[in-house]
This record gives sequence, structure tokens and C-alpha cells, in this order.
Amino acid sequence: MVFMPEKKSLKQQAYDEIKRKIICCEYAPGTLLNEELLRSELYVSRTPIRDALGRLEQEGLITIRPKKGIVVADMSIYDINMVFEVRMMYEPYALLNYGAQLSYEQLTHFYGVLTDLAAITDEHDYFLADDAFHAAVIHTMGNRYLAQSYEWIHDQSLRFRVLTGQANAPRLEDTVKEHTKILTAALKQDWKKAAAAMEEHLLASKEATFDLLFSKMDARETN
Repeated sequence: MVFMPEKKSLKQQAYDEIKRKIICCEYAPGTLLNEELLRSELYVSRTPIRDALGRLEQEGLITIRPKKGIVVADMSIYDINMVFEVRMMYEPYALLNYGAQLSYEQLTHFYGVLTDLAAITDEHDYFLADDAFHAAVIHTMGNRYLAQSYEWIHDQSLRFRVLTGQANAPRLEDTVKEHTKILTAALKQDWKKAAAAMEEHLLASKEATFDLLFSKMDARETN
């Protein structure tokens, strides 16, 4: 028997597409949207659009202003601080207290794809593996409330990545070293050391995000 994939509802399709455009910055931070524009772009009726917008507002990706329109959430220095503050609370804690839930197979897989700089041929694929590793760490806790809030945080992190540009070569090299430190400790079941290495990694990522954002701002002012 051949099982066909379940077709997404129009509401889900509208939600997925608008969210994709926001995360990829096709709808840039601060962009003013309206229902008519979205309907014409997505070829759906008003009901799926409104349902999608309600979900996206709850996730902090848009703000709906009555009689004014829909504004794509901005990404300020304050936002970056908030995102990394939450990640700093969640991820080291998860490794320290639940890291043993990660299987040896998972750890060796992530070690294989995240710690070999010479083997990286596509930065996009590397970032996907990076995302999968951090998500796996969060899901060790088995806490659906934390997992849901982390998903929202992750969406904002992806927007930062797109807005600032992919990591430059020196930062990518540093990221590989940081992952190596985390995963080496994890494979030794030294969760205290792994958690400390995760904290160092997140602090470095935060600093790199600020550096890239400021350099983009300086470039715009120069031009």
C-alpha cells in the first residue's frame, strides 16, 4: 500500500508561507503588510490569512495594529539580547541535567558533521546540522512548554542569521572549535564541562551576531 502525504490545509499553507517569508527576510523587519497584499501573493481567501496572522502574532513575528496594518517584528539589539538570554538559560541547563538522554549514536553523528572544518562544503547544510544539534539538546528535557518557546526563539535566531549574513570564515572556524569542545565533553559524559562549553559557544555567537549587525549598519551609513 502506498501512503500519500497528507495535504496541508489552506490555513497551514498560508501560515507556513508567510512565516517562511518573514524568517528569510523577504518580508524584512519593520515591513508593513496588509491582508490584500497577502491574499494576492498566496492566492487564498481572507480566512486562512487571518488565521495565519493570529498564530504569527502569538509567536512574536508580527504585530497587528488595528486600522493601521500588519508590521513584521523588528530585530533590535534588545531582541538579540533577549533571544540569547533565553538560550543561555535553556541549553547549558539541558546539557547539564539531561545530556545523558542523548544517545551515543546521536553524539557521534553530530561530532561527525559539526567538528570537521575541512569537510564543510556547504555552509547552509552545516547550519542545518547545527540547528538540529541544538534542537536535540533542548528536546532531551521532554518538556513541551520549553520546546515550544524554544521553537519561537529559534525562528528569531534564523532571522538574525539571514539579516546579518552567513558566518564569515573565521567565525565558522571558531564555531567548529566550539562544537568540538561541547561534543568531546559530551562523548566523555562530562556534562558539567559540556554545559560550560555550550555557554561559551552561545556567548561567542551572541558577540558575532552583534559584530555582524553593527558592520551592516556601518556599511549602510557609509553608503
